[in-house]
Amino acid sequence: MEIYLLLITLLSIVIVILGVSWWNWHAFISLTVASMFLAVMSGLSMDSIVHAYETGVGSVLGHLVGILALGSILGKMMSDSGAGVQVADFFVRIFGEKKLPWAMLLSGFIIGIPVFFEVGIVILLPLVIAIREKTNQNILLIGIPVIAGLSIVHGIVPPHPGAMTAISIYGADLGKVLLYSLIIALPPAIIAGPLFAKWVHKRVVPVGEPKVVRPDTPSQSVPSVGISFFVILLPILLILLSVFAPYLALPSILADVLIFIGSPVIALLISCFAAYYFLGFRQGMDKKLIKKLTDECILPLGSIILIIGAGGGFKQILIESGVGDSIAQMSQQLSLSPIVLAFVVAGLIRVATGSATVALTTAAGIVSPVIANLSGVNLELLVIATGAGSLMLSHVNDAGFWLVKEYLGLTVRETFKTWTVLETLLSFIAFGLVLVVDMFI
Repeated sequence: MEIYLLLITLLSIVIVILGVSWWNWHAFISLTVASMFLAVMSGLSMDSIVHAYETGVGSVLGHLVGILALGSILGKMMSDSGAGVQVADFFVRIFGEKKLPWAMLLSGFIIGIPVFFEVGIVILLPLVIAIREKTNQNILLIGIPVIAGLSIVHGIVPPHPGAMTAISIYGADLGKVLLYSLIIALPPAIIAGPLFAKWVHKRVVPVGEPKVVRPDTPSQSVPSVGISFFVILLPILLILLSVFAPYLALPSILADVLIFIGSPVIALLISCFAAYYFLGFRQGMDKKLIKKLTDECILPLGSIILIIGAGGGFKQILIESGVGDSIAQMSQQLSLSPIVLAFVVAGLIRVATGSATVALTTAAGIVSPVIANLSGVNLELLVIATGAGSLMLSHVNDAGFWLVKEYLGLTVRETFKTWTVLETLLSFIAFGLVLVVDMFI
């Protein structure tokens, strides 16, 4: 029976992969069809299938919808007010021309925290291209560190959709994930960013010209560097404050207030209003423009929310059908640690579907029943390991691959030598660090 359940689980994952890559279905449709296939083939009763799917969707999205919407608004205000470029310019001035790759890494790392990968690219690559025209350096030397910084925080640091989904599915502590992921994210970003750029720019000289993408800045003036940093870092500070509040000798009412304003939805809500005021009204935007920007960034979220919801439904079907218990027993017999299992499963799905979010959501769904009866699993490191797996070996089925190729003016071969290697370095170094930290925590 265990072998049968495992086989139909593998078949359902194949349906997700074929749906996304072969039949050109939306990932939401692929995940839903795979869930129904798994439910029927595992013998779940007809009346419990829909209930299980709806429960799974609700359990994940109930926690995430507000966070994703508010995070997108914050990112949109950062990009359209010019605050993102202000932060990047600041690092370039501080580090000077010789240490430009390090300046670009920090820009990507910090700007990547509140904004999606694609938005970060649109904010920062015009700056990369402008610097390249001024200094006449190989664009890879300046561009790769930016992309490394953006990509690692997109893969493992909350409040990005993948990390938030895994936190929700595993029941991990958001504050601790934020703390660990910021520590674990820096070394891979340094190795796959400035150090790899220094090595590769002598071996790959792009023949094409980069495509300039100018972010619109509809506001009349640009916010100051201090205000730009304040708005980017505000949600992180509020969340970290709530982590430390229980350990500080504070009056109980003050500790409760800090824990409340540090919950992700409230922290992001406060930060959005700070962005509306400091990056919007104070820079000459009116109410109509701010509402237009908010509408613009919320519309594209529909697709991400559907994928994450369907991943939650898939997870619930895995639990109800007993597949989770079977995988748990088999991984115990193989003595596979859940952290290794999560990394491998996420990596395989990432390579097959090209989507880090689909890889993270599906892998978390497969691994969460495995840890249900295990003690001593560090859930926070499990989230980061799953995120690390979802970054590896990006290739032609990944939208990020083509985004980087077009914006930096690379050929497909050059993109494999740079972007694919960079993503794989980030993935394995982050995973190695998770294993090291797991020994001590």
